[in-house]
Amino acid sequence: MNGASPSPESPAASRSGWSPGWRVTVPAAVCGLLAVGTGVLVGEFLSTWLSPSLTPLNAVGGMVIDAVPAPVKEWAIASFGTSDKTVFGILMRVIAGLLAALAGILEFRRRRVGVLLVAAVGVVAAWAGAVRPDGGAVPAVLGLLSGVVAAVVLSLLITRLGDWARSGSRTEPARGTEGEAVDPASSRRRFLGAVGASAVGVAVLAAGTAVARGARNGYQTARAALKLPASAKAAPPAPADLPVPGISPWSTPNGEFYRIDTALVVPFVDPATWTLKVTGLVEREVTLSFDELLAKPLRELDVTLACVSNEVGGDLVGNARWLGWPVRELLAQAGVRPGADMVLSTSVDGFTASTPLEALSDARGALLAIGMNGQPLPPEHGFPVRLVVPGLYGYVSATKWVTELKVTTFAQDMAYWTSRGWSDHGPIKRSSRIDTPRQGATVPGDGVIGGVAWAQGTGVASVDVRLDDGAWQPARLGGDGGTDSWRQWSLPVAALTGGAPAGGEHRLTVRMTGRDGRPQSTDLAPPAPNGSSGLHTITFRVG
Repeated sequence: MNGASPSPESPAASRSGWSPGWRVTVPAAVCGLLAVGTGVLVGEFLSTWLSPSLTPLNAVGGMVIDAVPAPVKEWAIASFGTSDKTVFGILMRVIAGLLAALAGILEFRRRRVGVLLVAAVGVVAAWAGAVRPDGGAVPAVLGLLSGVVAAVVLSLLITRLGDWARSGSRTEPARGTEGEAVDPASSRRRFLGAVGASAVGVAVLAAGTAVARGARNGYQTARAALKLPASAKAAPPAPADLPVPGISPWSTPNGEFYRIDTALVVPFVDPATWTLKVTGLVEREVTLSFDELLAKPLRELDVTLACVSNEVGGDLVGNARWLGWPVRELLAQAGVRPGADMVLSTSVDGFTASTPLEALSDARGALLAIGMNGQPLPPEHGFPVRLVVPGLYGYVSATKWVTELKVTTFAQDMAYWTSRGWSDHGPIKRSSRIDTPRQGATVPGDGVIGGVAWAQGTGVASVDVRLDDGAWQPARLGGDGGTDSWRQWSLPVAALTGGAPAGGEHRLTVRMTGRDGRPQSTDLAPPAPNGSSGLHTITFRVG
């Protein structure tokens, strides 16, 4: 302890004229924020060039998402819907900011404690980058580098803050950490100069990262330049939409199609280097390039996709016209061995889905899709290639940015969601939904109600609607787009009331029946573990 400088908030420091409290806590917290911001942005900037699919920040975020219990994820999806990733990103940055501020305060109060905290976070980022399915040595090194940079910057900034604190309001110069004489004015200038330089560095790194990402987003250019090949087997003309305001269109616009996946950010996938490998229980492994896929005889397929997290009446469902090559053709090329009953598909970000082999081999026509509603796949929906499997929930089939198909068995392999307690088979449950009116809305007596219904694999035969506890009334059906796409329905309010006035509040319930004569289930069930069920019911007013 001989010759050691007192802590800035020790009694000796207080006697020097520096009053502890928020006047030192706030600058220390700012130092922590700037230091961690510098470290994070160094990692983000270098990742743009060295590891565009996995940055240190995203590696940690992905690790957290994987570790979150399934019920919490379900709550997040139910509460925030397709905004769940935005909310998580904001929450993660808030927590990172709080930890950064805490590191600055701890480092000021007891040297090396804050630095060790920041370095530990860097080690966590390195570990996450190494063990993530899409990780490796480069993401690990970048995570560690981010922690080292943050620790060094934090130490330098707190050193300057300590010099200023020790000088306090002395009338004569004090001794700085390097032994030189410093006065309050000069130490203050040096601290503010260091803070200013760090702030400028953060701004430059942030701008540089944004510019670099724009320059590296070559897949956007490739997507814009891609002209989809003509379909060798075109889908029938799309049915006309029912003229009912507020009803979901038969074809969901790409920008409105729901997005639920485990990717914290949309992966960077260059179609020029993309390949798909078929491995596992096959006679021969096959590798398919994007150009080879474009040269295949493609077909169009109208398919309604649904998320298993969709609540009864929810909006995590959409219909689109997909363009792609039948998966069964690729599997036939590889030669599936006897005993296989499942295909484990893997995304570029490490997500896996376990799809029954039958669903990829039968006549339903599961696709390696490259197009969506006449356009190349949007990046957030799997560009350049994704799986589209009619009749199955996305968690067991709809792998985006797909890079591998492993022919295997359910006994040997488990996928991302099935390892977290969800069913290994996920057929979409037939259902119906009221789009208009919305819950609690008021509808004129001459208004029209409407919605959509789906029964993948069989198609929709009828939809019935009931007012309060009255008799079921058949609804008018929209055009039939095929057995695997949803169907619109509508009914005038007057048809429910028998033409008589029915003002006030009412309950409205809808049900559907498939072409096989089987109605949708009336049993109430939550999304877990294999999809929700029950009749969609709302309350509304007629007036």
